[in-house]
Amino acid sequence: MGRRRSSPASELLEWVQRQSMRLKICLGAALALCALVALKLTVSNNHYFFIGSESVHAAGIVVLVYKLTTKKTCSGLSLKTQELTALFLFLRLLSSISWESKIHLVLDFISLLATAWVVYMIRFKLKSTYIKDFDKSPILYLVPVLLTLAFLAHPNTPQSFFIRVSFAFSMYMEAVSVLPQLYFMRNAKMIEPFTAHYVFALGVSRFLACAYWIIQIYETNGRYFFLFGSDYFWFLSAFLSEIVQTFILADFCYYYIKSCIQGQHMVRMPL
Repeated sequence: MGRRRSSPASELLEWVQRQSMRLKICLGAALALCALVALKLTVSNNHYFFIGSESVHAAGIVVLVYKLTTKKTCSGLSLKTQELTALFLFLRLLSSISWESKIHLVLDFISLLATAWVVYMIRFKLKSTYIKDFDKSPILYLVPVLLTLAFLAHPNTPQSFFIRVSFAFSMYMEAVSVLPQLYFMRNAKMIEPFTAHYVFALGVSRFLACAYWIIQIYETNGRYFFLFGSDYFWFLSAFLSEIVQTFILADFCYYYIKSCIQGQHMVRMPL
């Protein structure tokens, strides 16, 4: 019998794997730029990027709800990430309820309820399947740092000081909330499908949010930096938090797509 031919996607992936890390980073940046251009040309209203980001995030959490309901196990999930997610969603709802549009509030409220349910299931109903030894990332040490940053850099809006700091803190918290989950998966080495779908959804969500900021900067020739008033430092902090979160998730998204192309049900993470 003849040798089974690989698909073009598999051959391309194998070629990329053989390249140097510098070239891989350049190829990833080029791919991200092409995606940004495609979004710029196809999406008429930039506001849809945030709606899409929050919708994908909500869909990812619904995937976890489905997993816990049908599989009766929380293996592979980081409790710390879910608790941090619930915290930043609560703070974002609390701080933006007076000025955000209804669609954003509804999506955040759905995500908060679903995340709170996931936290409850991990802590109480499915506690015996929770692998605590894999969920020991020192993320809590970052909380005072992020809170201090929120006091120093927050939007210059008419809302009260507490609301502005809460909104900034929620944004900074969102940027690092996925770190315990990634730390967990690095320890586990193998990630089961539902958890992988959830983390990939987070990656897509953050890319859409980051695309919004980049396209807004491009279309306003930099004037978007001053949209929130004269607090230039706030915009830079918020923008960098989006970039950091997108970059953090990019590595996992690569291995997720690689596993899908190779037809693997489990995502394998490197040592």
